Amino acid sequence: MVTSGSRQQYQLSSDRPQPANLADILERVLDKGIVIAGDIKVNLLDIELLTIKIRLLVASVDKAKEMGIDWWENDPMLSSRSRDQELEEENRDLKARLRELESGRE
Repeated sequence: MVTSGSRQQYQLSSDRPQPANLADILERVLDKGIVIAGDIKVNLLDIELLTIKIRLLVASVDKAKEMGIDWWENDPMLSSRSRDQELEEENRDLKARLRELESGRE
């Protein structure tokens, strides 16, 4: 406690750990990544009816790419580039089929 005149000022010790705010925690999690894993099993009379394996990875896009995870880049629902590639493939296939049909008529 530091006194100055009639006021009393309280100083926090700088060596005490300060609580992390949400932004700090999110930054750490995205930088390092976190994996949450679990299994759900439904049994009836010791007979396994259903097993669900749940794996959740929370990481930044850069960290995920470092780990070799980039499934969103090839998912047509998430990537316009993937949709464009699908359309290009379909277009090539249709052109090849058209050439085959036209060459058969000659």
